[in-house]
Amino acid sequence: MKKVSVTKKNAFDYLNIFLTVVMMFIMIYPLWYVLVGSLNEGQDYLRGGVYFWPRAFTLSNYQAVFSDQTILQAFWITILKCIVGTVTSLFCTAMTAYAITRPELKFKKFYIPFIMVTMFFSGGLIPYFILINGLGLFDSFWVYIIPGLFSAYNMIIIQSFMREISQSLVESAKIDGASEYRIFLSIILPLSKPVLATIALFTLVGHWNSYFDSMMYTNSQELQTIQLFLKKVITDPAVASRLGSAAATTIPEQATKLTPQVIKLATMIVTALPIITVYPFLQKYFAKGFTMGAVKE
Repeated sequence: MKKVSVTKKNAFDYLNIFLTVVMMFIMIYPLWYVLVGSLNEGQDYLRGGVYFWPRAFTLSNYQAVFSDQTILQAFWITILKCIVGTVTSLFCTAMTAYAITRPELKFKKFYIPFIMVTMFFSGGLIPYFILINGLGLFDSFWVYIIPGLFSAYNMIIIQSFMREISQSLVESAKIDGASEYRIFLSIILPLSKPVLATIALFTLVGHWNSYFDSMMYTNSQELQTIQLFLKKVITDPAVASRLGSAAATTIPEQATKLTPQVIKLATMIVTALPIITVYPFLQKYFAKGFTMGAVKE
């Protein structure tokens, strides 16, 4: 009986390992396929059969992408948007979450339902566009920042975490004469690093992947984000062809080997790589930030 149970357990483990490897392959291979294609010569790529490694290795596709100053400007705007948008949104949302956790907050029963309603109802795209235009945010960098200063969903997660912080710390700080702002900045925020890192990751990825706000609420090419640039490269063959033509002046020996398809693949990698690089540094806080505020004693 003992040998049978061990055999069943080993078989189950092997099945888990096999399914895990299959799932990893399914999730990783699409990105690997794009990377391999981006490192292959364009004319050779048209022959097909490039699945697991480059058949004719080249970096000319990336040179073609970066030969256009538009993508560099889009990178700068997107990075600035991510940094400013994440910091300001995190601070405003965390400050609201802290206020909600305070029992002495006046009209608290009114604020919470008012905030919750915004999660389920909105005015729609046209009224929102009219509001953005009326506030003078249209075709302005601040259209990326001000509308996203507060998130009701993120506030719920943060305040659930803050409720688990010992109230004796807050009471001791008040006895010592600390103001609410001092308590929030010096005690609550440092103790909330796990959940703040988790929300920061969500917000950062959201800002990086967003293209709709740039497409709808800006006209200037200087305010174009990297994701909108990627969308244009993928959907408009003329944009990818223009990148290839611009690269012909800097790498004329490779100009005939460039094709719109491999330039699209290179652009995908360029836009995805930065956020993939940042994720591992915040991943360790991910599970901790979600679970610590969810379990009640």
